[in-house]
Amino acid sequence: MAGQDPMLSTSHPFYDVARHGILQVAGDDRFGRRVVTFSCCRMPPSHELDHQRLLEYLKYMLDQYVENDYTIIYFHYGLNSRNKPSLGWLQSAYKEFDRKYKKNLKALYVVHPTSFIKVLWNLFKPLISHKFGKKVTYFNNLRELREHLKCDQLIVPPEVLRYDEKLQSMHQGRPPPSAKTPPPRPPLPTQQFGVSLQYLKDKNQGELIPPVLRFTVTYLREKGLRTEGLFRRSASVQTVREIQRLYNHGKPVNFDDYGDIHIPAVILKTFLRELPQPLLTFQAYEQILGITCVESSLRVTRCRQILGSLPEHNYVVLRYLMGFLHTVSQESIFNKMNSSNLACVFGLNLIWPSQGASSLSALVPLNLFTELLIEYYENIFSVPEAPGGHGLAPRGQGGRAAPLQEAVLQTQATALTKPSLSPSALIAARRHL
Repeated sequence: MAGQDPMLSTSHPFYDVARHGILQVAGDDRFGRRVVTFSCCRMPPSHELDHQRLLEYLKYMLDQYVENDYTIIYFHYGLNSRNKPSLGWLQSAYKEFDRKYKKNLKALYVVHPTSFIKVLWNLFKPLISHKFGKKVTYFNNLRELREHLKCDQLIVPPEVLRYDEKLQSMHQGRPPPSAKTPPPRPPLPTQQFGVSLQYLKDKNQGELIPPVLRFTVTYLREKGLRTEGLFRRSASVQTVREIQRLYNHGKPVNFDDYGDIHIPAVILKTFLRELPQPLLTFQAYEQILGITCVESSLRVTRCRQILGSLPEHNYVVLRYLMGFLHTVSQESIFNKMNSSNLACVFGLNLIWPSQGASSLSALVPLNLFTELLIEYYENIFSVPEAPGGHGLAPRGQGGRAAPLQEAVLQTQATALTKPSLSPSALIAARRHL
């Protein structure tokens, strides 16, 4: 992992934060003061990092040096809307660092400041003492920093180096150097969001249905089926991130503690949306867009054909989810969420293009395809005509079906005709554009 200490052990008390390499000790400056760097480009998305733990880790690191003079270098590049902590957190962080930390902090160098830093400074100016304010110095590029600091051991993240080169090239009228994507950081062993289905299976004793999906579906089946507007309501971003952090760190989540049935519904959608590849896969995107060109009486058959090309694991997870949404739609007299309404909510959480975002014109076929999966769940996922690629014939030895086949065989077939989609359903789908 880029930036991580190769000697860092999983037994480190702050391994979940330290592994990202956000904080580094970079030797001493020309005055013999210990230099600590803070790199925003190494901060993961907020739901993957407990900012309270980050604060505790920062204090844990500084406690080793605050008895002597020290310097902090803050590399601002890489801070964005996905990983930026809240203003409330920044305010509490400043208050947490009492005189013990501020007394021997001799300089705070801010590299590559932006307008955000200036706005932030004005907001926090009433809280910041004049004496502390004099310790802050801004550097627009690394050359200025190095000239001022004279620190040969300075550790600068590769991302910051590339950004600085780009700024210098633009300033001198040269084309910016080609950007290189930094190597991905490995997820935590307990990570639940933003990782592949295969990763979740490997880390959960071969369980095919991801834990977050199973827990939220089970909870909603028991307590939410008759909730009006289920899956239509939003939840506080802070609450969603808190629950994501709990799941990602392997901690239990009790939705009863939150007192809002819409929170597990939001968590379920968030889990699907943050899969590295959509549940219906990138490869199926163009095929799904063509569903509106298929004669209405043949659309269910076409859905079966498209699902036949899915990886088996994706098929089993999709079948589990669609079975639940079909149950939700059957309670639509209470929850007001029929298959069309559910499709408008889940369409873009199940499939999206590999490049860019889905166009408005793509919403109708994507929602229509999802509506068909929900409305005709029993026909599309029935055993006798299940996709050949997902094998109803036993694959295991001794005539025993392999685990994936056993999962598929859990539902018995229901003989339905292949009805056409009603005009009212199409109109309802378009209303949500």
